[in-house]
Parts: sequence; structure tokens; C-alpha cells
Amino acid sequence: MTKLEINQFQSDLSKYLDLVIKGEKIVITQNDKPVAEISPIQHPLKRGSAKGKVWMSSDFNEPLEDFQDYME
Repeated sequence: MTKLEINQFQSDLSKYLDLVIKGEKIVITQNDKPVAEISPIQHPLKRGSAKGKVWMSSDFNEPLEDFQDYME
């Protein structure tokens, strides 16, 4: 995380935005007090990205023995 005074951020905006694009979080301060935070956008998961990481038991849809009293 990078901390910058507001005037420092304004003077070299493109340089600091490049840092954000690369994953850096920037806190902008005024008189040594945080006033804003700029962070990269978290991209949503892509379809199929969990392939091979998730599994279901073969009896997943079978009734549970513990709930038989409630099923009748």
C-alpha cells in the first residue's frame, strides 16, 4: 500500500494509476489524514474456473437418515 499527499498524487496521476492497474492500493492523504483510497477492481470469477475443484457425493440427493421422522 502506498500513501501519498493529495498534491503529490495530482502532480503525477498517470504514474500512480499505473501502480493501481498493477494491483497496488493507494491511500491519498491531506495533512497526514487519509481522505481517499484507490484500489484495483476485483474481476469476477470466470465461468468454469472451479472445474476440478468441486465435487459432489454420489448420494447427494438421497434422503438423510436423521430426517426420516420429518419426511413422513
